[in-house]
Amino acid sequence: MKIMNPVIEQRADPHIYLHTDGYYYFTASVPEYDRIELRRSRELAELSTTNEIITAWTKPETGPCSDLIWAPEIHYINNHWYIYFAAAPNREIKDAAFQHRMYVIGNESENPLEGEWRFLGQVDSGINAFCLDATTFTHDNKLYYVWAQKHPDIRGNSSLYIAQMKSPTELLSEPVLLSKPEFDWETRGFWVNEGPSVLKRNGRIFISYSASATDENYCMGLLYADQNADLLNPENWHKNPEPVFQTSWEKRIFGPGHNSFTQTKDGKQDLLVYHARNYTEIEGDPLWDPNRHTCIQTLSWSEEGFPVFGSPQTQLSIE
Repeated sequence: MKIMNPVIEQRADPHIYLHTDGYYYFTASVPEYDRIELRRSRELAELSTTNEIITAWTKPETGPCSDLIWAPEIHYINNHWYIYFAAAPNREIKDAAFQHRMYVIGNESENPLEGEWRFLGQVDSGINAFCLDATTFTHDNKLYYVWAQKHPDIRGNSSLYIAQMKSPTELLSEPVLLSKPEFDWETRGFWVNEGPSVLKRNGRIFISYSASATDENYCMGLLYADQNADLLNPENWHKNPEPVFQTSWEKRIFGPGHNSFTQTKDGKQDLLVYHARNYTEIEGDPLWDPNRHTCIQTLSWSEEGFPVFGSPQTQLSIE
């Protein structure tokens, strides 16, 4: 089966989750940054045309989460659905623009397109500063939270942190710094580490992330730790000194990043989900250009057990 990229147009920061019910659940930033959209389909290729689509949550007119709704992610934890997202106060308030914090909504229905999505509040990291792009994963019966946040003592817009969670809405441990912008490819335009996504394979915990400005310089890096290591000890995490996924000028796929991982239904093939543009001529701030499109491609593995991202492709082939 072949799937052509982009799979879904004008959907940035894509997150696809394959649930035990056989559905692929999809959410992403919408160009208006005003709501959280959720859709599902039996097949990846049908995510762009499915009629199973809802608005799970719409921003209020005022308050701390009334503007710039970014990068929602859907997770299934302890038999409940959660969507984590970043939001800021209304830009009309002085000095409020881009003061994002992380929030979460929840749904107790078996089908998250039904029932009620309830606002559960802020996920407080303990650092009172700009933060975004949270994800969660479970390992050794412990729930972990990984996110991007600005720190007053670290140069740049955001670095990556990890903490253990007490519940899906509350942290148990203090934030631990995993990675900060330091290499040339992480500091083009902006000093950024953001958009973490977790993949557990071959005895290791992998965290991919995105770096630099959201134009053609946007690219992806990789962290990894042994699955038996203390994940809250930063010395146990290793950082690839080179980007693992970046712009393909040949294919005209620019600024690939802010990825998530999913797989084929038989579990035999890991898939990389990301957004990218097909041009570089962006007028003004790239953030307001709506044409970051959702793309999917296969992820392969080296003999040493590391993910091989390759280069962006125009189509996905699944056997």
